[in-house]
Amino acid sequence: MNPTAAAPAAAAPAQASPSQTLSRGIRALEIMAAASGPLTIAELADAMGVHRSVAYRILRTLEDHSLLVRDDAGRVQPGPGLAVLARGVSRNLQAAALPELTQLANALDMTAFVAVWDHHDCITLLTVEPRHSGATVAQRPGTRHPINAGAPGIAIQSALTEAEWDRLATGIPYRPEAAEARRAGYSASHDEVIAGVSSLAAPVRVPGGRPAALAVVYIRSSRDPAAVGAALVESAARIERQLA
Repeated sequence: MNPTAAAPAAAAPAQASPSQTLSRGIRALEIMAAASGPLTIAELADAMGVHRSVAYRILRTLEDHSLLVRDDAGRVQPGPGLAVLARGVSRNLQAAALPELTQLANALDMTAFVAVWDHHDCITLLTVEPRHSGATVAQRPGTRHPINAGAPGIAIQSALTEAEWDRLATGIPYRPEAAEARRAGYSASHDEVIAGVSSLAAPVRVPGGRPAALAVVYIRSSRDPAAVGAALVESAARIERQLA
């Protein structure tokens, strides 16, 4: 071997497959939706587990579609394109639920929201805070928590019998509280998702789709939980009639 021969050129980094690139782009959107504020490109890359150059290429594509944008300091935040996409998610459910959420929030002085079932999680689809209240719990759309924790998940389970739930093979046990909620019409939880926070929820059966939950969340209230639960049940029934 000639010691003066040039060493072979370093192999170029393997290109990501189209499916991997798509997955990374979706992951970037999920990270930004869950972030409490704008992120730097370096922070976004760290959260995605990729090199900064990869995150930058994905960001440029998402910027082209207004799904992510950068502020004057170069930090990344959700773009207006996401709002356009979100309008089409469970459109009929959102339209039917909004008046009920507004009425519940203002009548009960509690944050009211609709949660939908996504694999092992509940995701907040739509939320309304009371108009005249200075101390409410924020519940941002896109917030997710495990379906086996909290009143919304219990309510979603309660829309099904234990046998029906087991046939879905979710790998998530059917909570005993769901059977009780099925009898009562609504579910209750405290300290399960956020420490010190209580929630009440009623199932909403969606024709041709998975059940959702109509819920309120609060830190403390002088209202009778049974009366709040009954109000949720009535609102859920009105939503179901509109969806039928």
